[in-house]
Amino acid sequence: MSSGIKHRVHRLLEPGDDEGKYIDIFIVCLIILNVTAVILETVWWINARFSYFFDVFEMFSVAVFTVEYVLRVWSCTVDPRFSDPIRGRMRFMVSPLAVVDLLAFLPFYLPLLLPDTRVLRAVRLFRLLRIMKFARYSESVDLFADVIRMKKDELLLVFVSILILLLVSSTLMYEVEHDAQPDKFSSIPAAMWWGLVTLATVGYGDVYPVTPAGKLIGSVVVMLGIGLFALPAGIIASGFTEALQRRRESHEIVCPHCGKPIKELMIR
Repeated sequence: MSSGIKHRVHRLLEPGDDEGKYIDIFIVCLIILNVTAVILETVWWINARFSYFFDVFEMFSVAVFTVEYVLRVWSCTVDPRFSDPIRGRMRFMVSPLAVVDLLAFLPFYLPLLLPDTRVLRAVRLFRLLRIMKFARYSESVDLFADVIRMKKDELLLVFVSILILLLVSSTLMYEVEHDAQPDKFSSIPAAMWWGLVTLATVGYGDVYPVTPAGKLIGSVVVMLGIGLFALPAGIIASGFTEALQRRRESHEIVCPHCGKPIKELMIR
């Protein structure tokens, strides 16, 4: 009897199940309302007038997210990957989506253990993490995660290249501009602010070179930044094309346990 209930609970909580689609819709709507509430609470007159309703809604949301998390941990042993009653549940609890589920309600209980106003302010900030629960219900978020996993080596290489260029350009700019602008280029870390906004082609204008050598270095860094920062966009775009193609090719071949495409599981 208990095993049958556990299987049913697990099936209802898994996104994409026909029987549990109303639960999915309810959770998604609750996430949207929570993010909206966090935003509206920053408007002083709305918060002053409806603070009681915000507090009640917060307690209701925390109760729902807590029950959902407990049920997921209890029923996760249905999945063959987490079949062991203790170690399986521990593996499930440290999985990325389970950690997100935990962060959705855990900060609410922290002030009960640490009655500090700074903790309360941090809790309000952590409430925005509930938007990350969309990853469980959104195919687009899942697709983006697949692309990042496929292209992680290329993206890491580009990130390292940008970091090296940032360090080199900031060091050179410090050397040629320090004497002319000791307040703006007082150190290499201070020069890195100029390097970052220049490489990103933002150019706030609060820090800029005034010496001929500094202007020459700045021109080269701007040109390199345009090309270098375009690389991640191209890598991610090609990753989306590959991921969509794989999903189309594996549409008919699904895993009998989780219902996901076989090739999609292979790239993980």
